[in-house]
Amino acid sequence: MPTHNDESLAVVFDKVSFAFDDHVVLKEISFSVPKASMAILLGASGAGKSIVLKLILGLLRPDSGTIVVNGHRIDSMRERDLLRVRTDIGMSFQEIALFDSLTVAENVGYRLYEEDDLPLDQVNARVAEVLGFVGLGEYGERMPSELSGGQRRRVAIARAMATKPSLLLFDDPTTGLDPIIAATVDDEIVKLRDLEHVTSIMVTHQIRDAYYIAMHEATRSNGHVQIHETEAEHARFMVLHEGRIYFEGSGAELRAAQDPYVKEFLFMTLPPW
Repeated sequence: MPTHNDESLAVVFDKVSFAFDDHVVLKEISFSVPKASMAILLGASGAGKSIVLKLILGLLRPDSGTIVVNGHRIDSMRERDLLRVRTDIGMSFQEIALFDSLTVAENVGYRLYEEDDLPLDQVNARVAEVLGFVGLGEYGERMPSELSGGQRRRVAIARAMATKPSLLLFDDPTTGLDPIIAATVDDEIVKLRDLEHVTSIMVTHQIRDAYYIAMHEATRSNGHVQIHETEAEHARFMVLHEGRIYFEGSGAELRAAQDPYVKEFLFMTLPPW
């Protein structure tokens, strides 16, 4: 199993177990995510997908096992040291959690305004940069209530990337969105992976979005960004079931799997849609 000494890895779980009292959620799961790559974590509701993200953030502590994030072992780390590790992690929550009383720009720059020593003009420039990246450059002075669901999700992504983290975590980023709006959010995640080279871990119930992200690539030419479908896959899939990593492999391998649970899980969700 890779260790924290392997500088090519952003996240390492080594025999990690976690339970709420007598309810076992994770049973000695092990996996690793290389830097600048993407992992997509699938599984039924209650399988423990969001728990994995909270363990990576250090918001929960495992009962046993080792967790390494960006070269730092965090499973036994003190809270004040965890705060430093979290500065290099961006999180896009399922609930979005924008501040209703702040403008879009103020929401995006919140961590920079509150925690960073950057001069105000540099903070404002960074906020404008990330809003432009997600296609909301003209929306900085609007309030969250004036945005559509998809726009609010993109604001949440902009906020997560504002501090230039090397690791981004997405918790069901397209849940509740119609397919057309969801695709705009998917495109932003693809752009972050391919143009910003951010390590990404995405938890989702939306298998269509997972395959879209894995099979599309972002390129920049003459200052213009294009999203296009590719034959090569750009993500690794994992399926969490009964407390363990039940499947790990490519999207093609997932579609071809003959395991009864995996086939049932994917039933009526495989392409073409």
